[in-house]
Amino acid sequence: MSTTAPASAPHRAAASVTVGTGPLGIDEVVAVARHGASVVLDPAALDGVAASRAVIEGLAEDPEPHYGISTGFGALATTFIAADRRAQLQTSLIRSHAAGSGAEVETEVVRALMLLRLSTLMTGRTGVRRETAETYAAILNAGITPVVREYGSLGCSGDLAPLAHCALVATGEGDVRVAGGHLMPAAEALAAAGITPLRLAEKEGLALINGTDGMLGMLALAIADLRMLLTTADIAAAMSVEGLLGTDAVFAADLHALRPQAGQADSASNLRRLLAGSPIVASHKGPECTRVQDAYSLRCAPQVHGAARDTVAHAASVARAELASAIDNPVLTLDGRVESNGNFHGAPVGYVLDFLAIVVADVASMSERRTDRFLDRSRNQGLPPFLAHEVGVDSGLMIAQYTAAGIVSELKRLAVPASVDSIPSSAMQEDHVSMGWAAGRKLRRSIDGLTRVLAIEVMTAARGLALRAPLVPGAATGAVVSLVAETGAVPGPDRFLAPEIEAISELVASGAVVSRAADAAGPLS
Repeated sequence: MSTTAPASAPHRAAASVTVGTGPLGIDEVVAVARHGASVVLDPAALDGVAASRAVIEGLAEDPEPHYGISTGFGALATTFIAADRRAQLQTSLIRSHAAGSGAEVETEVVRALMLLRLSTLMTGRTGVRRETAETYAAILNAGITPVVREYGSLGCSGDLAPLAHCALVATGEGDVRVAGGHLMPAAEALAAAGITPLRLAEKEGLALINGTDGMLGMLALAIADLRMLLTTADIAAAMSVEGLLGTDAVFAADLHALRPQAGQADSASNLRRLLAGSPIVASHKGPECTRVQDAYSLRCAPQVHGAARDTVAHAASVARAELASAIDNPVLTLDGRVESNGNFHGAPVGYVLDFLAIVVADVASMSERRTDRFLDRSRNQGLPPFLAHEVGVDSGLMIAQYTAAGIVSELKRLAVPASVDSIPSSAMQEDHVSMGWAAGRKLRRSIDGLTRVLAIEVMTAARGLALRAPLVPGAATGAVVSLVAETGAVPGPDRFLAPEIEAISELVASGAVVSRAADAAGPLS
């Protein structure tokens, strides 16, 4: 599986996002990071940035040492740095901390972390110069993306290495990707865009790297993805309930009101709406139906999908608090003090990133079980084994289920939390770290896996529903069956299956499945 997360369901992304002293919204982060929205800096907030810089410059002239302004960093915090060496100190900090390794991080993640660091700079609590904030905005607006490597952040003292790679580019060093993905030296890209490289002043190096921006950016993107994917999971479940001749009676509103979990109610509402008016469901209602109850993977879909929704809602509440934060060390307080603190520790974000990986694994696990039921003639209510065209000659979707099962197995491994680990660093000064960046990286891989597992269920259910002819599915599920058929994934003799799985995975990732179902059923939660 790739680590590229799916796009959210289609929506009208903002053309520009204003960054000021207030928090950004999750949708605004996604708009800039994923959809290329431009950044506008609030003039009043820029005035506040300039005012806070004056405080830092006053402390820089003080003969008494002040951490991060006239001292070294981390384990070297007690080392006084003479005024004529402080610019070199800031540059050295960025160069030495830009020590990432491994594959390049996705453009949307880099844009998110740059935007979120810029948002903190604009609070006026970091003491950077006005031109530093303006340079970050200019880099984002020029479509210049610093090359950030996957490994290097322990998620404490901020996402140091990833943020340092971005800061390095702002000074005209390092490598970047520009429009079309072309790799080039930062100095050339900045010059082509008319951006003057920064020469960092006191405290600015620290201010550019002390934040949870990488893990928070991945959390914001994941929340957007999961909101869409959990609606997709409801659609897939509805198709499976219908195709396996399950009952919709268990989704009744009064039954779910007996257990007033918010997400469960939303999921059950979606299933009722998606199955409304289905001729297939109607075909086996009445006294002649001897079925007492469906398997858990069908009957309990609202309970599992709903619990997942509630976990995403909790993650969103943590994200909103983090988006409203001004994280730096030291930080400039509202009354002009410069104070050391521990707000850069990524535990709050790391925990919910890990919670979401657990959710993803469980939703995918239930989806795969529904897929498997379609292929087993002892459980699929009269459909051909493996939904094969010519039983014995054709294997049908047998190995598509293997693919889903293999992904689910990996998702269970990825659900092991990163945040329970800690490796001391910086000569034991940073002796407990969050591993939040690692939690974000594995969650992105998990989301990609969930996308593919849901796609395989949608593909399988679409074939099963087609094989119920002359009975036809309901309007919403039938619309998705038609969408799948547009890729060529229809019943018939065996053929090269991998391209069909990829095509339907793209339909899921793009939000097309949700859009097509909602066009027929009405708005879905």
